[in-house]
Order: sequence, then C-alpha cells, then structure tokens
Amino acid sequence: MPDDVVLVTDPLEARLLAPEPGGAVRIGIVVPASGTLGLLAPSALNCAVLAAAELNAAGGILGRPVELTLVDGGRAPAEVAAEVAGLVRANALAAVVGTHASDVRVALMRVLGGRVPYVFTPPYEGGVRTPGVFLLGETPQRQLGPALDRLLAARARRWFLLGNDYVWPRRVHEVAGRRLIRAGARVVGERYVPRGGADAAALVADVIAARVDAVLLTLVGSDLVAFNRVFARSPAAGRVARVCAALEENGLLGAGGDGTGELYATMGYFAALSTDAALAFAQRYAGRFGMDAPVLNGYGEGTYDGVRLLAALAGRAGCLAAPALDAVAEGTAVSGGRGRFVLRDRHAVQPVYLARADGFDFQVIDAD
Repeated sequence: MPDDVVLVTDPLEARLLAPEPGGAVRIGIVVPASGTLGLLAPSALNCAVLAAAELNAAGGILGRPVELTLVDGGRAPAEVAAEVAGLVRANALAAVVGTHASDVRVALMRVLGGRVPYVFTPPYEGGVRTPGVFLLGETPQRQLGPALDRLLAARARRWFLLGNDYVWPRRVHEVAGRRLIRAGARVVGERYVPRGGADAAALVADVIAARVDAVLLTLVGSDLVAFNRVFARSPAAGRVARVCAALEENGLLGAGGDGTGELYATMGYFAALSTDAALAFAQRYAGRFGMDAPVLNGYGEGTYDGVRLLAALAGRAGCLAAPALDAVAEGTAVSGGRGRFVLRDRHAVQPVYLARADGFDFQVIDAD
C-alpha cells in the first residue's frame, strides 16, 4: 500500500466525499488552525500526516488506507463540536484525534457520546472516565511534580498563579496550590484572563508587584508568548522563576527565545530529548518534511501518538467501534514518537520532563 495520505481541509468536501463502507479509515484531526493556539497547527498536522503515511506504508488500519480531515479546533467550542458532530452523522469520520484546549474537548465529548473513538492528546486536568475517550496528556498531579519540587528545594516560597480562564488552568492551579501549601509555600496571587485578551505588560507588572519567587503560568498560545516576551525584558527576569505548563518549542521561538536561566517548561516531550525513540522520530519527521519544517514539540508529537494509538486499538479489537476499543484498551502498548507507552484506565502512562529554556532551545534537566 502506498504511503500517500489524503488530507481533506474543507469540511463540506469531507461530507460529500465520505468514504464508502469498508473503504478508507477517515480520521478527524482537530487542531487549532486559528485563534490563540493557532501556532500549534502546522507541526501537529505534519505529525498526523507522518503517522498516517507510516501506517499506510505498513498496510493501513485493518487493511484499509488512512485518510485525514482537518477541523479547526481554535474556534468557539460549540462551533467546533457542531462541525465534528455533522461529519460523524454523515459517516465522514471513523475516529477523532484532538490536540486543542480542554473546553473544546468537553464540547466534543458531549456531542460524540461514544459514537466514534476520540483520542485527546495534550496535557489536561484529569478525571475523565468517558467511554470511547482515550487520553494521552499529562495530568496536573504528574506534570507539576518535577518543576515544583525543584523550585521548592531552591527555596521558592512566594508564588503567583496566572492562567487563561477555562477549565484546565483552574484545575492545574487547584492541584498546584495544595502542593505548595503542603510544602510550606504561599500563593500570594492568582489571576485568570480570557484567551486572546491578555494585557501582557499589565500582567507582568502585577506579578512583579507581588514580590514573588516564582510564577506558575497556565497561559496558552499567543498569550503565553506575549507574557514571556515582556517578562524577559523586566528587572525581575533573572530572579523570578517562571514555570510553564503549556510552553513548547513554537512558543519559545515566538517569545524570541530566553536567556534568563529562569524559564522552565514541563511536558511529556521536547524536541531536545535524546532517547533512541525521540531521535528516530525526529529523523523520520525531517526526512518527510525537510530540515526547515515546523519545529517538533509536545503537541505535534502527541498528535502523532494519537493516530498511532487508534491503529493499535483497532488492531487489537478487529474494528474501530468505540465499545470494542474500550474493551481492549487496558494494557495496550504503543511505540510513539517519545517512546513506548501503555494505556491504564484509558490514560497513557509515560514520563514527564522538566526543561529549562536556553536561548531558542530547551535543555531537559529532569524527569519523573
């Protein structure tokens, strides 16, 4: 089977050209092609194409070629959910892989209702036990551990929690706040701002005025980029640690890099990982898209793993029906871009890494 991948970018075309029964396996790739998180789309879509191409070269999913349909996940949750639901009703999608914000995930889970399998790949707030939904991302309890422990050991006692105003930042702050208080630290400020509506200069001024040792950032996308760009030029840049739960390579480049030595990110994957699996993944990515392709990052790599997970589950179940995938999910192992992971209770079990910004790159310094 050739490794060419059909990529449909027009939802109307996707409905009109729905695969015939027994034909191609059409996967909806829900990534933010617009809005605050739009910087994630190029690498995430490339990684989905790479996964589909590799599967097609090996026989596809259940002997059928894999096709992809792009859905812009950067719009309002209700709008994204309505489009995906319409595609599913038209039998134009057999499964969904999503790399987008958690408020969109909540809306998609509501409209999908287990009719097709749904893999959600980025860090999320935890607690989902919905049939037909499989989760690859880090939950706050695991994602925050290496960063908070390191900075608490360095005597960071006064903290500011700053994020966008939706479910994921609020849950991350809740978990972080409890952990900081147990360690004898204080949360001296907490603030939420609408996505796309952050005044970076005012937020930086608020953090500095609170006289903190560290700030936990759950801003995302362009809001996080703007904050870090302004903060790096402030008098506090070299003495206040910034811990980001959603900073990846695109965001670091967008901020103009960082040489303060006090900007940290915690994710399940960084392009700087030197494991055999990560190096091989980067080589395959560059081989298909070239050395100047959009930079690899945790969100893009997660999309690759999401497509691979669907194939692994379908191979064990012998079909793509969500209840059948649920039945075989426990213990399913996948070799993804960051290495091997296993599903437990429909969640991926895999390492979390702490990295420090070093100019325009990350240096991985710890793992959990």
